[in-house]
Amino acid sequence: MNADPTAYGLWSLVVINTLVFVVFAFSFTYPRTGRDWRSLGAFSAFVVALFTEMYGIPLTIYLLSGWLGQRFPEADLFSHQSGHLWQTLLGVKGDPHLTPLHWLSEALIIGGVILLGAAWDVLFEAHRAHKLASTGPYAYLRHPQYAGFILILVGFLVQWPTLLTLIMFPILATMYLRLARAEEREALAQFGEAYRLYAANTPAFFPRLSRVHVPQLP
Repeated sequence: MNADPTAYGLWSLVVINTLVFVVFAFSFTYPRTGRDWRSLGAFSAFVVALFTEMYGIPLTIYLLSGWLGQRFPEADLFSHQSGHLWQTLLGVKGDPHLTPLHWLSEALIIGGVILLGAAWDVLFEAHRAHKLASTGPYAYLRHPQYAGFILILVGFLVQWPTLLTLIMFPILATMYLRLARAEEREALAQFGEAYRLYAANTPAFFPRLSRVHVPQLP
């Protein structure tokens, strides 16, 4: 099994894709505290690990090559197509970009980006007006921004799983949960009963089908 020289070693793509997503994450978080910077750093590390294996060096394939070679002797493990490990493990044939798994990953990533954008608009206006953000995505979720990031991460794991990103995902999810709890304490201190009512009627990360109306602060 020889690595396809055209499949990996594309370091310009590693750098470009990493910068796109790191700048994207920075633009939606504007980190201010050490906690915020650590969260951004962890997301950036996830993205670096992902695109390094996607376009640079297939570390996961190298580490699992013995087991994968025995189970899938007919597969060209070091082709770019085999990097879509879920398709390889499930025995899905054909172009991996034209499978339901890939479409699902794209839907999750795009959905996460859309959710982040919509949440940021509402949050920006609420901060500027010194009001509680409870419209748009915030009418369905208390933390749509972190839900959006998690959707993006899950989408990447569906599309291109690696050992490093699978390990890093629960760490990132835990960091987002802690950030969410810290922000809830800050919002409760700032808005008091209005936030208490909002939190009692609005789920944190998983929306209900019905929308709950929460009155805005004057």
